[in-house]
Amino acid sequence: MTKQQGDLIEVTIADLSDTGDGVGRFEELVVFVPDTVPGDRAIVRLVHVKPKYAHGKLQQLLQPSPHRIRPSCIVADKCGGCQWQHIDYEYQLLAKQNQVIQALQRIGGFVNPPVDPVLTTASPLGYRNKATYPLSVSATGQVQAGYYQKGSHQLVNLNQCPVQDPRLNPLLAEVKQDIQQRGWQIYNEQRHQGQIRHLGLRIGRRTGEMLLTLVVKDWHLPGIEDQAQEWLQRYPQLVGVSLNRNSDRTNAIFGSQTRCIAGFPYLREKFAGLVFQVRPDTFFQVHTETAEALLQEIQSELNLQGHELLVDAYCGIGTLTLPFAKQVRQATGLELQPEAVQQAILNAQHNEINNVTFQVGAVENLLPKMGIIPDVVLLDPPRKGCDRAVIDSLWQSKPPRIVYVSCKVATLARDLKLLCQDSRYKITRIQPADFFPQTAHVEVAAFLVL
Repeated sequence: MTKQQGDLIEVTIADLSDTGDGVGRFEELVVFVPDTVPGDRAIVRLVHVKPKYAHGKLQQLLQPSPHRIRPSCIVADKCGGCQWQHIDYEYQLLAKQNQVIQALQRIGGFVNPPVDPVLTTASPLGYRNKATYPLSVSATGQVQAGYYQKGSHQLVNLNQCPVQDPRLNPLLAEVKQDIQQRGWQIYNEQRHQGQIRHLGLRIGRRTGEMLLTLVVKDWHLPGIEDQAQEWLQRYPQLVGVSLNRNSDRTNAIFGSQTRCIAGFPYLREKFAGLVFQVRPDTFFQVHTETAEALLQEIQSELNLQGHELLVDAYCGIGTLTLPFAKQVRQATGLELQPEAVQQAILNAQHNEINNVTFQVGAVENLLPKMGIIPDVVLLDPPRKGCDRAVIDSLWQSKPPRIVYVSCKVATLARDLKLLCQDSRYKITRIQPADFFPQTAHVEVAAFLVL
């Protein structure tokens, strides 16, 4: 009998999807259910029904999974910031390892891929060094900041967040009140009216230095200079207050222009024995400690001898390039964003690293024109993975070793399949790392040799 939207069914959850939902079966239907754990037996209300699969909503838990725990956050069931606070951490790690294995088998066509246990450090809570909160106004006119409810644009108001660095919590709770008292208008995305869109907070985990950024529709924010000075005096660890202008009708958080209003336009962070300048809109891994642990794993695996030529594609501000430069003869970073390259050059200068150069441009354009065969190529592309021209260029130049660092395992599996086509490259090891505890995201480093 065909099931329809609104029907209630009983399901036993058997797996987790790569988006973090529980997965069960009802007759011939695969059913995806958020907020469930493998081992849960539950009554589920069907929300969307297709011929082969359906999405459901947890209605009643008949028997909880042994891996189900009480979430640390009182709004975990509503807030879209995390998916997995109700799953015990050891099982989260197993699920992520399994997610990597399944993607490499299903998308990459690899049999028994050599996937190590997931690398993790410290606590799975209080780890995020950056948080960007959308703002809204409650029915009673109160300024709110938080994350959107799952699958909606309804804001869940937060005064603290258990996954962000706890030193940021006072700012989250109090800055909303300051915005309220200043009478600044909160942006309304439906009408494209109002002024303040997001509150951005950032902290150097090792230095404690903080940045506060307001994302605004335009620069006109009366009294911002006075308020910025107030914030700097109130929060001794706060080193800079900035405005970022985003005047577009878009889901993108940051616009292209940032102005420092008071203090410094960057914070300093210690990473891999170096000091980096990190700006409000700089890409820097949100989990400092695990990012450093993964870097150390890569360094250990490569066992560099000091004579190598290394190319870091998609290098950003040089987070990986500069630690590696200290272990090779010459390092080159390739990066599309000119602002990131400017920061990378500054970071190299401040750390007195002289054997590194940076080039601005698309990796698919720069890599074929380099005129050298690097000993090692690091790939760390955005979520969409590598452009096909990058893969073709690597086939042409045949660097002996490639390390592919990825934040989206589906595109990693796709690209590894291409790199290993016709036995061109061979995977020696896959090392996942938990950069995003309490979510379904996983970072992965894949090691390839000719």
